[in-house]
Amino acid sequence: MSIVTAIRKAAVEAVQSLYQQAVGEQDIAVNITKPEFEGEYTIVVFPFTKMSRQKPEETGQAIGETLLRIAPGLFSGFNVVKGFLNLNIAHQFWATFSQKAHSIEQLGQKPANGKKIMVEYSSPNTNKPLHLGHLRNNFLGYSVAEILKANGYEVIKANLVNDRGIHICKSMLAWQLYAHGDTPASTGIKGDHLVGDYYVKFESVLRDQAEGLKIRVFDGDFKDFDGDDREKIEKLTAAFQKLETEKSKLEKAGNADDSKNPEINKLKEKLSKLKDEINEMCRNRTEIMQQAKIMLQQWEAGNPEVRSLWAMMNQWVYDGFEETYTRMGVDFDKYYFESDTYLLGKDLVEEGLRKGVLFKKEDNSVWIDLTADGLDEKLLLRGDGTSVYMTQDLGTARLKYNDYHMDQSIYVVADEQNYHFKVLKLILEKLGEPCAAGIYHLSYGMVELPFGKMKSREGTVVDADDLVEEMIATAAQQTQELGKVKDFNKDELDQLYYTIGVGAMKFFLLKVDPKKRIVFDPKDSIDLHGFTAPFIQYSYARIKSILRDIPSAEIEKANSFVFEGNLLPMEKELIMMCEQFESIIEDAAKEMSPSVIANYTFNLAQSFNSFYAKKEQGKYVYSIVDAENEAAKLLRIQIAILTAKTIQRALQLMGILVPERM
Repeated sequence: MSIVTAIRKAAVEAVQSLYQQAVGEQDIAVNITKPEFEGEYTIVVFPFTKMSRQKPEETGQAIGETLLRIAPGLFSGFNVVKGFLNLNIAHQFWATFSQKAHSIEQLGQKPANGKKIMVEYSSPNTNKPLHLGHLRNNFLGYSVAEILKANGYEVIKANLVNDRGIHICKSMLAWQLYAHGDTPASTGIKGDHLVGDYYVKFESVLRDQAEGLKIRVFDGDFKDFDGDDREKIEKLTAAFQKLETEKSKLEKAGNADDSKNPEINKLKEKLSKLKDEINEMCRNRTEIMQQAKIMLQQWEAGNPEVRSLWAMMNQWVYDGFEETYTRMGVDFDKYYFESDTYLLGKDLVEEGLRKGVLFKKEDNSVWIDLTADGLDEKLLLRGDGTSVYMTQDLGTARLKYNDYHMDQSIYVVADEQNYHFKVLKLILEKLGEPCAAGIYHLSYGMVELPFGKMKSREGTVVDADDLVEEMIATAAQQTQELGKVKDFNKDELDQLYYTIGVGAMKFFLLKVDPKKRIVFDPKDSIDLHGFTAPFIQYSYARIKSILRDIPSAEIEKANSFVFEGNLLPMEKELIMMCEQFESIIEDAAKEMSPSVIANYTFNLAQSFNSFYAKKEQGKYVYSIVDAENEAAKLLRIQIAILTAKTIQRALQLMGILVPERM
């Protein structure tokens, strides 16, 4: 039981005893006492003045006296400041907690609460390797899952793999046209990277073909287009050329700065939109894009050759992904594949039509009208009967719920999809699906590098594998410069560099609130003196080094020792911080934010360093080895062990390892 829970229970008993009125623990507001006041925890008294019919100060005084009487082992004193009851927690409580904590295997772990949550994260496409954006997604999903587990939930870590569609056919077609039979085995290239190379190759060829086609249409050659498309491209190019002429006239006539001319700026906006439309039409009419569309149709028709190629290349990617996931330190309990789920939503659509929730338009396309909910009309099935992403997500949501009957289904997806998930949840509600209530979109901001955004089509994405290796190399360089690892063998060094490098990257991406955008600089993330994982890891390794110098007999004695007497200020502060860990895990789960744990762990590491380094008159105040007496020594051994265990467990919840020495 945490100290806050114990205070609430005692306060409930005190209030009921004083005023003969029932209150719940949720009615007791407990906060950490502000630094300018005496005490450790504060109860807000104002809600009970109606019961007491007394002033806040008098009410606080009465509750404080009652708490001292009914829980003398918990409270040693109190003071009242206006409507706030500041409580002094008995030193014996902290000493007992310090002793008992060593026997707890998983600090902060709550018993099973009978509730089930699925956390879906990663969700990669099988046409390219995982990249920097996937790193934040995977680390966030994994950490949130571990935090929820620590709070007593049964958690299913799920991965929905996007393994079908036109983007997959692009890689397949490019490999077919240009690879000459190359495989991961024959080239030595990791499977997901090899497939990704051909996705980039497809886009390169597509750009060249689209550019050539665009030149022809502006020259009046429309033979590559027919029917409605030909009529549309003719109108678009004519409109573009007309606006270009108007813009040129205005620019020639203008005396002021053209960039500030509103007429010219409006024309530029219109020209930009027209250009995008023309580009898209040209892209869709290129030879290579037409071939990709045919391949997608063949895949959907079950063409054995296309399906065989698809299976082979996907397996290359799966093998590559598995290597990356292992290197990243993330895992999954359940995989879903889009190739298995993309048709499932059609049944829901049919049910929605029968219920009158959905409607058909003249072209036989199926829609839902969400305008009354402040949204828009949403397409769920095209006129030709093919599904859209929303259709698939509806079916997959039902499938996941039928598989696990979870209380909550968390989707870890970037904030670009905020609208999509708002619509998904609303449609499921209107269809009466039981999974709707548990839909939760854990939205996070995008990750950029100092040089800006990345683009898969142009091959400017930073691969996750490359970044992991860069982080490990940076960790190796900085560690070697410090010159403290000369007695490490190669295996120990490799593990240390991995622990520091990958830990630094994870912490940097998790220490920021998920909703915020991140600019990731590898060098900043690995600073031994900053708000970083290496700083915390070094603090942990320092504690372990201190403990290694203490005889095992003394360690064993400290494990069963209960300190009697008054704790010194920083002794109490550290034990208090460690005791708060359970509440920190609760807060992290409520906010769905590992940043809560990251900030706490950094502060804990800082506090221990201050504790251990504090000097007065040239002597260390809180020395362990040279403590002023045996009781103080045993207590401080306990505190060191407790702090190390708490740091290790906190970092574990973020998927970060700790080194025994650095």
